Parts: sequence; C-alpha cells; structure tokens
Amino acid sequence: MRIFKSFQIEAAHYLPNVSDDHKCKRLHGHSFRVEIHVSGDVGEQSGWVTDFAEISRVFRPVFEALDHRCLNEVEGLENPTSENLAAWIWRRIEAELPALAKIVVLETPSSGCEYAGPGLE
Repeated sequence: MRIFKSFQIEAAHYLPNVSDDHKCKRLHGHSFRVEIHVSGDVGEQSGWVTDFAEISRVFRPVFEALDHRCLNEVEGLENPTSENLAAWIWRRIEAELPALAKIVVLETPSSGCEYAGPGLE
C-alpha cells in the first residue's frame, strides 16, 4: 500500500545554468507542491502504513529551510531545478522515514517530477 502527504512551499529561484535568454534565468517564484510518498504494509493494530503526523514531523525542518526562501541560497540547491529539489528533499528525510517510496515536486499545476531515490530516477 502507498500513502502520501502533500505540502505547499512558497519559494523563489532562478536557474543559473540555462541560457541567458531563457525566462527561468531570471528570479521568479512558485507555489511548489511537494508530495511525500511512503509504502508498506498496513499495520494490523494501527490500520495504517504510517501516521500522517509522522510524515509531517519529519518534513517540518525541510519545510522551514525552503518556505519563503530563495532556493539558490539554500546549501546544496545552487541549481534548484525541480529534479534537484526532489533529490535534495529525499536526502534529508530518508533516514527518518525508512518506508519512503518517492518524492513528487510540482512547480506548477502541470509541471513537475518524481524521484524514487538514488539509482531509481
């Protein structure tokens, strides 16, 4: 079974490695939607895979590091594409969320990426 919890992050960024005439080279903002997916068996007693509150607890420091920030100024996100952001989030929560299955980052309602961990991109 797979469950997920969604979070919304308001943040600015620019993409330093695109051509000078690309619109994303300029500073701009997004309402990023981040989904944390967890998979596992449903507990016989609990009736759930993982408590949603546990996902929120684990994600809280990541949320605080990213929300209302310029992502380029966050260590490790100097080139903050959705792909790099998803991998960055994974590295920060995987130890505390061993059933982590994937991270989804949507930078607009119609554009985003999924990351399922190193070697599973």
